[in-house]
Amino acid sequence: MSSDERPSIKPAPDGPYLVKNLQRFSNRNGAIEAPATMALCRCGGSDNKPFCDGTHAGIGFSSVKLEGRVADKREDYEGEKVTIHDNRGVCAHAGRCTDGLPAVFRLKQEPWIDPREAAAEEIVETIRKCPSGALSYTVDGVEHRDRDAKPAIFVSPNGPYVVTGGPALLDTARGEGASTEHFTLCRCGGSKNKPFCDGSHWHNNFTDEKN
Repeated sequence: MSSDERPSIKPAPDGPYLVKNLQRFSNRNGAIEAPATMALCRCGGSDNKPFCDGTHAGIGFSSVKLEGRVADKREDYEGEKVTIHDNRGVCAHAGRCTDGLPAVFRLKQEPWIDPREAAAEEIVETIRKCPSGALSYTVDGVEHRDRDAKPAIFVSPNGPYVVTGGPALLDTARGEGASTEHFTLCRCGGSKNKPFCDGSHWHNNFTDEKN
């Protein structure tokens, strides 16, 4: 596949996500027809979500990263058979880890990750559910960060765009150790770490009844 044919996402400055050549686009109701080129809302205000209707221009949407965001820093937590890598600055706070394996991913405790509290297989299974790419793991000296998936975007209910399969994310710096194969993009307009989701949709009560 040539670079011109590869699925890509370009966050337009103070504007929408410009998506090209994506064949798999869906929400909780099923597949959404995806034209070869489409503009997806990321200001949170479009009346035609998930598509952009130009609202960003009228509300003064800004795509810059904001002060007060969680620092971009990867931490390593070493266990007997598996080492967990985590960058809180990339996290979308979907809760797959804390809900799925609370003995290892511990809310309101320091260190918040303890890989000694579960079998390596359970840890691996949980990390593979992380949508943001904040978590990865190393077993036998080999780091596992990405997954084998086809390029796709899922419009999560009242939450971010969940991207899998590695569409090229253009003109965008990645967090330390972050996956390039799967990541979450803000669509509520409130993230301090744009274009990536930081969980702000939980706090600003972002809703999208159609998707």
